[in-house]
Order: sequence, then C-alpha cells, then structure tokens
Amino acid sequence: MGSDELPDWLPVWCRDQLGGEPAGVLFLSQQVSMVFGLRLAGGRDVVVKARADDGRAASCVAAQAQLAERGFPCARPLTPVVGVGALAVHAEEFRPGGEVLHGDSPEMAVRCAAVFARVTAELADVAIVPPLPNPPWVRWDHTDSGKWPAIDSLDRRDQSVVPEHVVQTARRARGRLLAAGLPCVLGHADFEAQNLRWQGRQVSTVHDWDSLAWQPEAALVGAASGSFASAGPPTLAPIASSEAFLVAYQTERGRLFTAAELEIAWAAGLWMAAYNAREMALCGGSPAGGDALRAQAAERLRRANA
Repeated sequence: MGSDELPDWLPVWCRDQLGGEPAGVLFLSQQVSMVFGLRLAGGRDVVVKARADDGRAASCVAAQAQLAERGFPCARPLTPVVGVGALAVHAEEFRPGGEVLHGDSPEMAVRCAAVFARVTAELADVAIVPPLPNPPWVRWDHTDSGKWPAIDSLDRRDQSVVPEHVVQTARRARGRLLAAGLPCVLGHADFEAQNLRWQGRQVSTVHDWDSLAWQPEAALVGAASGSFASAGPPTLAPIASSEAFLVAYQTERGRLFTAAELEIAWAAGLWMAAYNAREMALCGGSPAGGDALRAQAAERLRRANA
C-alpha cells in the first residue's frame, strides 16, 4: 500500500492533527487496531492508530502519556484521541529499533516478569478513568448472554469447530475468576513477546497500550505468565515457565500473593489461553495454543482450584 492508497480520512487527519500529510508508508498492521507507520511531508515519522471507538481509547492514551512523561520506555502520544466516524484515532512517536526475543524458558519468564512488575508499579501511580470494557481476551467478567464476551465477527462463525475441552476449560476458569472478590488495578493485558523490544538485557520499548485493563493484579499477572512468549500467533507458555514468572513477579514487587491470589493467577492464564484457542479455531489460525492448552489444562485447573 502506498500513501495514495491510505484510507480517505487519514491524510486530512494527519494534516489537521500533525501539520502534514503522509508522504510515505513505513509499515502497516491490522489486528485489533489499524496501525499506520507514516513519513509525513517534511520528513517526520509518526505512528497513527485507529480502532473501533468503544470508549476505552482516551483512558489508554492518557495512561500512556503519563508513563512517557516519566521516561518509561514507551511511545509518547502526539495527539489526544480524536473521533473519526466510528473510529477512535491518535498518533504517537515512532520508536524503531530493538529486537523481539523468542523463547518460553523459565529464564525468559523471569526476565519478562521483571518488566511486567515494572509496568504494574508504574501504572499504580496513574490516575485515569478505568478503560472499560476490558479487552475481550481478559473480559471474563462480561455480562453477555453466552459463555464468551459477545463479538459478532467470532459469534457468527461455526462454533462447532471449537474443541469441547476449550469450552469446558474456559467455563471452569471463569467460574473461579468470578468468585475472586479481589480489587481491580490498572494493568497491561496483552503482555506478549511481540509487544516488547529489547536492546541487550534492557527493554527498550513496551508497545500496545491500547490493551490496558481493569482487573485484579493477580489475574493480570496470571494472564501475562501464560502469554509472555507469544511472538506471533498466541500460544501458552509451559507450566514451569508460568510458575517462574509468578515467583519472579512477586519477588520484584516485594509482596507474596495469597493462596487465593495464586489460584486467580492460574485461572486467568487459563481463561485467556482458552479465549485465544477459540479464536484461532474459529478463524483457522495456528492450533499451537490449543494444543498446549489441552496438554496443560488439568494441572492448571488444579492449581486454580477450578
């Protein structure tokens, strides 16, 4: 796609909000959000993000801005969130460089857990309206009529392709999560290898602040302990690595989880993995996460007391 093939609204938006129209395209990505890496007329490089306006974006961008102002390694927002039809759009600085680290070993888990602990600590001092509704992969507290949060693009597909073990694992994990009774905190709910960039032993950029959530701390840590190794299609880390992540996180934060919090952590990792496995099954994606879920479900459910 060249700059002449961008959405009709984007050049005008860039001119109005950033002072220049796109002169070139650095990269494009479309998953939950549309992400445009652009070189503006005059040579300035920026990233523009657009997603369906569900009311979350302003809070997420406000949190990201506060962290960037403190020097946290994340992209600095360049604009507030601006509505464009049914879209919520903002721009942020382009932060190239760094590498994605691959691997799901306990050693990698410990390294990633230290970053997640830092993210959580930083977000504890951020004052924003909670970014609700939560991202669907951590929206086990939904009030929709079905087992899963209602998402039309998934719900209209043939549900019979979703393995029954995925559905039952999600049901049991969700039951434990809904009984948690723990206070909610602000946290990063898409903590995956593909959203981190490293320079040597140091993390250089944490991406995807659109995916902030308002859930119990232990649940957010548990979700991250299962997803941290995903560098492409979602997968589920080995149990030993998730355990190493949870231990390292508690050490970094200087607080041990209660027995109930540990159960919630294991339940959250399970629910997120089941959500991802369902989506992959419905969309014809990689079966790796579903295979790992099948192999690990019994032990993870035991640890979750689900």
